[in-house]
Amino acid sequence: MSLSGGIAVPGFQVHITGSTIVGAGYAAAAWWIGDMPPMTCALAGGLCAVAGMMPDLDSGPGIPLKESVAFAAAVVPMMMLHRFHQMGLPMEGMILAGALIYLAIRFGMSWLLKNYSVHRGMFHSLPAALIAGQVAFLAFSAEDPLRRYFISSAVILGFLTHLVLDEIWSVKLGLFGPKVKKSFGTALKFYGTEAWSNLLSYVLVIVLGFLASKDASLTERMHTMRQQVEQASRQYAPTQAPWQYRR
Repeated sequence: MSLSGGIAVPGFQVHITGSTIVGAGYAAAAWWIGDMPPMTCALAGGLCAVAGMMPDLDSGPGIPLKESVAFAAAVVPMMMLHRFHQMGLPMEGMILAGALIYLAIRFGMSWLLKNYSVHRGMFHSLPAALIAGQVAFLAFSAEDPLRRYFISSAVILGFLTHLVLDEIWSVKLGLFGPKVKKSFGTALKFYGTEAWSNLLSYVLVIVLGFLASKDASLTERMHTMRQQVEQASRQYAPTQAPWQYRR
């Protein structure tokens, strides 16, 4: 447990442990019940675990900021390899694009977070969880639409795990029943105290939502077309003539 502005909050170990447990359960259920590929389940579980640190990116220099930004800088370019291939980039172009994304996240995002983020601001909010999921959906391109929804949902789930733990830690059990702390309601919220951050958050939700819906529609159409082609190829596949016998 750590202190932030005199308010007790769950620490890094609590958050990463909670999101890891939730991610492992989410991945195992998808593999056992949903018949999701094991590698996809492993990726979703790992992203859920790391997403549990994301809301604390606004907590200033420390382990959550350092580890989360470093992980995002390394993983996001790899998640976009399939999209780079769809764009027709050669191998050299993929490497350069991945390097530019790494530098933008590793140094650009770190600088913005250190200088302009406010602790327990809109990073700790439901719109921020939605933004994280939309970014994951746009970054992870796959031929099967269900895999994209599964991966983006894992990020949202890990993000929400952090917010829920913050709210749980905001309630203290005493001799005369539960006591609500000042931090209660500052995590699972729809808006913060600063108008510009609220406006920016909802603009991002709308813009990313529009892009994600267009991309999802395209993925669904392409998936349907592939299924139709495969079905037609099976239907009109040449069959063995009745007089041709195998020895």
